[in-house]
Amino acid sequence: MTEIPAQIRPGSSALLGATYDGHGVNFAVFSEHATLIELCLFDPADPSREVRRMDLPEKEKHVWHGRVAGLRPGTLYGFRGHGPYEPATGLLFNPAKLLVDPYARAISGKVDFKYPVYGYQRIGDVPDEKMALDPRDDAPGKPKCVVIDDRFDWAGDARPNTPWHRTIIYEVHVKGFTRRNPDVPPELRGTYAGLATPAAIAHLRKLGVTAVELMPIHEHSDEDSLVRRKLTNCWGYNTLGFFAPEQLYSSRGSTGGQVADFKAMVKALHREGIEVILDVVYNHTAEGNQWGPTLCFKGLDNRAYYRLSPEDPRHYVDFTGTGSSLNVLHPQALKLIADSMRYWAQEMHVDGFRVDLATTLGREARDFNPRAALFQIVHQDPVLSRLKLIAEPWDLGEGGYQVGNFPVLWAEWNGRYRDVVRRYWLAEQNSVAELGYRLTGSSDLYELSGRGSWASINYVISHDGFTLHDLVSYSHKHNEANGEENRDGANENYSFNFGHEGETEDPKIRAIREQQKRNLLATLLLSEGVPMLSAGDEMGKTQRGNNNAYCQDNEISWLDWELDDARRALLEFTAKMIRFRHDQPVLQRPQFFHGAHIWESDFKDLAWFRPDGQEMSQEDWANPQARSLGFLLGGDAIPALDEHGNRVVGDTLLVLMNPLVDAVDFTLPEVRWGVDWEIVIDTANPEPLRGKTPAGEKVQLASRALMVLCHLTRGEV
Repeated sequence: MTEIPAQIRPGSSALLGATYDGHGVNFAVFSEHATLIELCLFDPADPSREVRRMDLPEKEKHVWHGRVAGLRPGTLYGFRGHGPYEPATGLLFNPAKLLVDPYARAISGKVDFKYPVYGYQRIGDVPDEKMALDPRDDAPGKPKCVVIDDRFDWAGDARPNTPWHRTIIYEVHVKGFTRRNPDVPPELRGTYAGLATPAAIAHLRKLGVTAVELMPIHEHSDEDSLVRRKLTNCWGYNTLGFFAPEQLYSSRGSTGGQVADFKAMVKALHREGIEVILDVVYNHTAEGNQWGPTLCFKGLDNRAYYRLSPEDPRHYVDFTGTGSSLNVLHPQALKLIADSMRYWAQEMHVDGFRVDLATTLGREARDFNPRAALFQIVHQDPVLSRLKLIAEPWDLGEGGYQVGNFPVLWAEWNGRYRDVVRRYWLAEQNSVAELGYRLTGSSDLYELSGRGSWASINYVISHDGFTLHDLVSYSHKHNEANGEENRDGANENYSFNFGHEGETEDPKIRAIREQQKRNLLATLLLSEGVPMLSAGDEMGKTQRGNNNAYCQDNEISWLDWELDDARRALLEFTAKMIRFRHDQPVLQRPQFFHGAHIWESDFKDLAWFRPDGQEMSQEDWANPQARSLGFLLGGDAIPALDEHGNRVVGDTLLVLMNPLVDAVDFTLPEVRWGVDWEIVIDTANPEPLRGKTPAGEKVQLASRALMVLCHLTRGEV
């Protein structure tokens, strides 16, 4: 191996992490309570072999730093923290444990639980309740940080900057998306480069989505409990490095190639007009609770990075269900989050973030505060405030469900939309009163906060729960493969199997399941707000009834690209619905509806109708028997905006919905004398008969079906 320089000089505290300047590397790491931080260098040819230790010579503003001349990209390193080991006071320094740099730009290797990676002693797999210090060195079993050269040719890269009201999000797992795609070269399947191949991009373009929301791509670690069950945390909601792209998805190796690979993927997607949104997990880390391994933050400054129990600082305050919560009350933890977001925006060119369990990041004392410090940092930041920001607006702590309560710049995953749409089509529960709000942008949740309908990220399916196919094929979860005796995963799914649990050859059951998939997809893409699809639902992806497939890095989770006729038809229907949404300005309005004639329009911007063609009254909304309904979107009222910000007038749409087992005759409303309606979508008949039906006449809407009729108004005003 190349000779490693022996001399270390003070360097600079300005940039945390390892910074290569062309002649050497500056190392800087925060620790308020350490008495010494050691820099450890490893042999790139044998990463288990530690070849040199150096004391970081200076501490400034609680940042330990030093510069080593002659080091180059590809150098492998880690830290060791010296200081008090006092679990009762929340201090867990143990220099026998190699630590990952919190600001590492790349990480090579994974945690090997065969080594003593816990800071305290254990008897087999059982923790020592006294938490006595474990003096054994664990460096061979720890991942190593990588010094990178961050130069990349971004020439020609331009952010798509798609307006919120024109955005359609596709939630996708980098590996699972291409792992089985026969049109992707075998060596690229499951990688960042695979997602950038012509075959992968062609699918995204065919669908018409405008943004991919990547499930976690920060470097993560598996839990020991999963490793013992010979499973892996394939979803990645267990972050180890908030600046490092996950090495498992790299086609260029793990010693820095993952960074270039990720950048090339972003550039390729931008070239096709597709934005990249990252699902980020800043609420907890891979170190778990007090019994978890010592990988990074625990050994550098446990008090600073984690929220400790005031009653017993050995334990963590847990709002996340993972055993710990990042300490957003501490300036350094806040800085870590904000620096990470800026890094991914500025250096990696991503377009936005979906923040996992975002309620935790807004908890100051214990309650959620929409003016918490992190939200204020983001609000005033000239980089972050211009990105797409999406909150998962809940956590597992008291008062954790905060849908509708996030600050003005944030959109939110709307779990209430998901539940009410599922209940309407599948659970036969009266839900039309709330359904009206959800279909029209959830003004009851977002309007008073100063946000528009874009604040509602509408979805029926996400990674967490049943797939679309399984939602209509299983009435109960089937998570036996996870090794937890089917105890994990949500029990309340509002799913329905239509008479048979799981797959069946019964043609009637198969037909109604396909129709219900079309109903759910059509409802999503006809709703005001920002629609989000879960990858594979457009092709009938099944997880065999598993509604918590986080540990299934196999064919249960990976997309199956071998399509039969039914799955191919579903793909075509989904693409058709997305094209329809793109073509109809009335479905892309940034404003909420008024339910009135605007600017002397012929049509109200929004009107609701009973099956007899009469407008719904307050009594109708309160009627527990009300199930089938229709709503009109006036194409000439409050014209929408095109991609250039110009006002455009679209068609007037009439949407009819019938969740009942019997067909319903709908009288087409006489909203204007002489209006003719044309059926353009019928989920009971994928190829509806063309022809005009006059206002006042009846159309029959089949059992469990949705229909869209159109009146051409574009060009009339």
